[in-house]
Amino acid sequence: MAPTGVVLKDLLPLPVDVPAATDPESKQTSHAIGQKPTMSHALAMSDDHEGAVAQNHDAEVRDLGWNAPTDAIANPLVGKLPNEELWILIRRFNKQMYHVKASASPPPGNLDLNIAEEEEFSPDKLRANLERLYMTVGISVLAAVKHMMRLRSWRETRRTAAFLAAYSLAWLLDLIMPLLLLVMVVLIVYPPSRHILFPPAPIALVSAKTGGLQKPKAGVLGSTDSATGAPEKFKGEAVEAEASNFVNSIAHVALASASGKHPQGEPTGADDDTPNDRVPDPTSMAVSASNARVSAGGDSAAVTHDKTKVPMETAIWNKMRPTMHALADVADTWERFGNALSPTPPFPHDAYRLRLAAILVPLLGASIFITNYMVVKGITFGIGFGFFGDPVIMRGLDWLNRNYPDWQKLLELRNSILKGVPTNAQLTVTLLRIGEAKKAPLPPPPQSTEPPPDEPVDVTDDHLRAVGSDWPLNATDEEITEAMAHDPNTKHETTGSDIDAAKAKHHGKKGSKILNVFKSGVKGAVETALGADHLKAKVAGSTHAKQRLGVIPSSRANNLSGPVDFKCRYNGKRGHAYISTRATIPCISFSLDKNIATEGTEDRGDAELHPVWSIAVADVKEVKKVGGLGWKAKLVVGWALDREVADGVEIVDRMGDTFVLTAMVLRDELFNRVIAMGGQKWESW
Repeated sequence: MAPTGVVLKDLLPLPVDVPAATDPESKQTSHAIGQKPTMSHALAMSDDHEGAVAQNHDAEVRDLGWNAPTDAIANPLVGKLPNEELWILIRRFNKQMYHVKASASPPPGNLDLNIAEEEEFSPDKLRANLERLYMTVGISVLAAVKHMMRLRSWRETRRTAAFLAAYSLAWLLDLIMPLLLLVMVVLIVYPPSRHILFPPAPIALVSAKTGGLQKPKAGVLGSTDSATGAPEKFKGEAVEAEASNFVNSIAHVALASASGKHPQGEPTGADDDTPNDRVPDPTSMAVSASNARVSAGGDSAAVTHDKTKVPMETAIWNKMRPTMHALADVADTWERFGNALSPTPPFPHDAYRLRLAAILVPLLGASIFITNYMVVKGITFGIGFGFFGDPVIMRGLDWLNRNYPDWQKLLELRNSILKGVPTNAQLTVTLLRIGEAKKAPLPPPPQSTEPPPDEPVDVTDDHLRAVGSDWPLNATDEEITEAMAHDPNTKHETTGSDIDAAKAKHHGKKGSKILNVFKSGVKGAVETALGADHLKAKVAGSTHAKQRLGVIPSSRANNLSGPVDFKCRYNGKRGHAYISTRATIPCISFSLDKNIATEGTEDRGDAELHPVWSIAVADVKEVKKVGGLGWKAKLVVGWALDREVADGVEIVDRMGDTFVLTAMVLRDELFNRVIAMGGQKWESW
């Protein structure tokens, strides 16, 4: 059983209880969440939870508002975590998790849902990791840079003067390093000091050049934690949209470079009926135009005789998986440090911060006696030893590999100073497990089809403040109000006409007509192909055709369900997947009973529902999200039909039997419930 309290060894910089490193060959399979195989399971089973999820009830499963309006859902749902923060975690979890497998090995840091060493690569997963890197590292680094610029600008005079006085005194006394380490210890141990030393301000409202007030790039301050200040309906959506557009913009620039887009070389004149006007802009169509550029330059032989293309493509694609894994590791480590400094219940409030401080305190004491000469000599010795000491280093590594085969794992932060600190995904699955343990599954994040209004957000002291008698950003209330107000022209401003020309996507009048004709043709072809699937499934019995039936729902609202039953298809037949917790062992089943939509499943037993198949949740070995269509077809359907594609989920049990549920609008919600219910220790693939 995993302990939930804080003991002395939890505060040590190198906790000794690291089974993933000390006993990696051990195997242990858990069949239920109550067996508490990891800290996450143990925290979920605790009786110390607060919020709506912790309220006692007699129902098999309590509906906390799965299909209810946002204002009708209890707040907070779990712990002291506001619902908006909870929904941010779940939304990003849904984008990050694609494929999980159960593992019997002890997980690093006593928390499961780590990334597998042989994680599968896909371009979509790489994109998700790039977006995640922007939302974690990118936004945090940008906020830190703007904090530094605020200090350098002397706009908040008293605060900057206080920093200067402390720095000058430490410089005179040769105590710069002790001062920096002391500040770090204070920031870690005493969280209120963070807002005293670095008072908050909306990122979009601070200029990275001057440290003063600026108009947000979106033209209005509609969000306080995004780089552009764009409006949002629900907290966190602006940052997520920025991350998506960040990746899109990089891809667009790369595609424009590959296709040789050169706006400055465009022919000038009043005649619009030109060949350039008749064709679409290849950079706005997701196709590679590099070969066409070379051929158009009269060097078509360079394309057909190119001997570097295949080896270069192979080399780049072979590096994609380790690159993706490295990006995920960086984001994981950043999230762990964030969750150590600002823990979210049910994780311990003080243990991780005290552990980090315990490492810095000895360094603080030693730094008082370490001279500049000692630092320089130590650094130069390390450089020389690293360059010339290869024979000694290799013999040392061989000795470690022979005597301590898994010594590298002890050096991983998740097994040492960050042991037990969750990533955001591990935090989210723990919160989902709390809902399952209390038989009150957490409802999905709300969605809205209405655009957010172009109105300034309400700014409080939590978003914008200064220390002492300084004005925030040295700006008056009138100046701040003016900067926050909506200006539709700001978002279009660039740094020059060359950027305007390169950024623009022009199809031309004729090109737009070609695209519209092409889009109409594709729409007809897609509708014909989807209609043919019904014939293939019924007459030929095609498995693939059956799995494509119903992938484009007529209405999202008509396909919502949960938390117990989920509308979907199995082998092309309409029905419901439902989760039963009445029995000792929870099960997931599929039934063709048409009355489930009106009568539900809670008061009806399996004998009445006649399930086509049923799997004990404890026997689930693998859960994978699958597309209702291939990725190319999905893109075409989204572009030509402007419709949502309902995807599916694949479940594999311990016997190796596979069950594929398709045409499921709430695919992510079923995925989350299945992986949160049991005692499996998951790995992300």
